[in-house]
Amino acid sequence: MCLDFEGTLSTCRKDLPMDRFSPPASTSSDTTQRKVISVSELNRQAKRLLEISFPSIWIEGEISNFARPASGHWYFTLKDPSAQVRAAMFRNSNQRIRFLPKEGLQVLVRARVSLYEGRGDYQLIVDHMEEAGEGALRRAFEELKNKLAQEGLFDDSRKQPLPSMPEHVGVITSPTGAAIRDILTVMKRRFPATRVTVIPTSVQGNEAAGQIVRALQLAEKASNIDALIVGRGGGSLEDLWPFNEEVVARAIAACRLPIVSAVGHEIDFTIADFVADHRAPTPSAAAEILTQNQDDWRNTLRIYQRKLASLTNARLHLQQQTLNALRNRLRHPGQKLQEHSQRLDDLSIRLQHAMRHQLLTRHNSLISADKHLRQVSPLHLVQQLKLQNRHFDLRLNTSMQSLLSRLKQQMEHLTGQLETLSPLATLSRGYAMAQTPDGKIIRNSQAIAEGDNIKVSLAKGHLLCSVTETH
Repeated sequence: MCLDFEGTLSTCRKDLPMDRFSPPASTSSDTTQRKVISVSELNRQAKRLLEISFPSIWIEGEISNFARPASGHWYFTLKDPSAQVRAAMFRNSNQRIRFLPKEGLQVLVRARVSLYEGRGDYQLIVDHMEEAGEGALRRAFEELKNKLAQEGLFDDSRKQPLPSMPEHVGVITSPTGAAIRDILTVMKRRFPATRVTVIPTSVQGNEAAGQIVRALQLAEKASNIDALIVGRGGGSLEDLWPFNEEVVARAIAACRLPIVSAVGHEIDFTIADFVADHRAPTPSAAAEILTQNQDDWRNTLRIYQRKLASLTNARLHLQQQTLNALRNRLRHPGQKLQEHSQRLDDLSIRLQHAMRHQLLTRHNSLISADKHLRQVSPLHLVQQLKLQNRHFDLRLNTSMQSLLSRLKQQMEHLTGQLETLSPLATLSRGYAMAQTPDGKIIRNSQAIAEGDNIKVSLAKGHLLCSVTETH
């Protein structure tokens, strides 16, 4: 197969006679058989041939003769030590470029080969440009990303859930960077009871990747760490590159601890972000993800306290109603005695009348009735009811005292926990709180200057001080 001058594919047959490709004889009689084309047509066909043969290619070279006219288009020469070629990048394409090319800059461009018909100049039409060093890193980034994705290291099925409230968080980052300061500040503000262990490592340079892997292994050996934050502050692609290394990605994937990746700013993405169990847009956001707001806990404790008080009052009210109902049901034995006494009097009167009429005949019956009357006397039953009443009263008082004692202990325990979390308790242990004259809390020595007046609050009272020196 070969290309003809019109830019279409045709078959080059070997059996064609050679005189077909030999130049025509220079005779005046063949003038009418010549195919004569214009220079414009020649350039047009040459342009078409070049564009078909080279639809889109990547080229690396150095920029020279850069020009940016009022039209917004870019014109420059792309060269290497032994050759050069003209290039043009039109405005609709160069508006997407985030840097301005300059003389001597090494770049990587994607372009199609063409020809400027007006001058017959062979040139490149560029539609994408990136700095050569960063372009190589991005290609390596995409290659590793595709490789690990095919292996399943990015799958959600292998990612571990984060603990809802970790007691101990490990942070793998530079101990002197801004990231660790942001993480510690957020954790102290949201939930200061969370224990934080910083595992120092370099986060930039050729040695950083190996140090990050060793830090991950060290954190995994510590049995009391619940979750890890791995990251650093923002920077260029080259600065963030240790988190794009394959050894770091595989170490994160193999770690048994839940890992939050917090590398750079929100727009920065690294291989570590895809492999980690969770990605945070910034180090501060990672600290917020792994901590709970202590104010929410205080509000929850207040709600539980009110519920406990309400339930206690309701239980006491119910017990009081039960006690009143039992008291109403319990009849005094004196009423029973009065009824029996009245009946006895009636029987005695009837007996006297009967004795007068049948004294002799009913003497034995009277003795028998008297014995029977003594056997069914209510005095024994009255004594049993009295003992039973005392027993019930004692059990009721004991139960009430026990219930009130348990509720009081629970209330004192919850009150102690609330007082432990109070800022006043912290001051009572010897700490102090520094404030500006307008009441703002001072957390950083850079917030004040020498000669400023500050207020220092103690557990009892406060001090008005003047700053003589800051560190």
